[in-house]
Amino acid sequence: MSNTTWRVRSAYFTSVVSITLVLLMIGITSLLIINAHKLSDYAKSNIGFTVFLKENVRPIEIDRLEKTLSIAKYSKSAKFVSKEEASSKLINELGEDFIELMGYNPLPNSIEILLKPEYTQEDSINSIRREILKNKSVDEFFYQKSLVLAINENVKKLSLIGIIFTILFLFISVALINNTVRLSIFSKRFLIQTAQLVGASDKFIRKPFVIKSIISGILSASFASLAVTGIVLILKSDFKNIITVEGIWQIVSITFIFGITITGISGSRAVSQFLKTDSDKLQLEE
Repeated sequence: MSNTTWRVRSAYFTSVVSITLVLLMIGITSLLIINAHKLSDYAKSNIGFTVFLKENVRPIEIDRLEKTLSIAKYSKSAKFVSKEEASSKLINELGEDFIELMGYNPLPNSIEILLKPEYTQEDSINSIRREILKNKSVDEFFYQKSLVLAINENVKKLSLIGIIFTILFLFISVALINNTVRLSIFSKRFLIQTAQLVGASDKFIRKPFVIKSIISGILSASFASLAVTGIVLILKSDFKNIITVEGIWQIVSITFIFGITITGISGSRAVSQFLKTDSDKLQLEE
């Protein structure tokens, strides 16, 4: 194998590896974007409130209220917690029996409700609070306001950071793939010059380079898609509520479309640039 052939193949291999790495990052970014809603929902999954009941509420009324709250449009789940369960849990947390010290159980019966993600904003919770306090069985409504504000604020910040990062990364990815394809074609610039000298048209010269660039994009997208699929399969067992295989075809499609489009355009532009470059300049670039 001649040095020239080795250099050409080495440049092609390097090009495919470089584009694969860039497309892999695009695939991972797509994975995060597709699952961003699930990530947001997961962050809000523990937001809820507690309804404390009055002392004289009958069991049948408690059962009716629990069922009403469990099927409410804002409710993900509703669970009745008796005063005995609440005191047992508190004793375990404190490490001492406060009932023995006080002589009675001061904790009321309650119902714990987890909210659906779309109802975790403070204004929605306040609206729910006003509605629930109208019930005669309800004594008090409690939720951790600071936790709700912190989670919603952090979700907004992460969403904004994610959008900015995605836009910047797309620009960087396009630039990296464009430079990689250009460098790959650069190694064959004298072949382009020779084809021009024998009278080949620009379209005839450009076509094989564009096709080869697109093939590089397809190969790179294939490798990147396999890698992303592997990452999803590895992570889904630990993050089954966040990462699923449902969106894998979307990620693969995005990776292939991006890889083929950018390599094709970059290949065409690079060849056009060398077609317009004087032979003297090509000699200087060697």
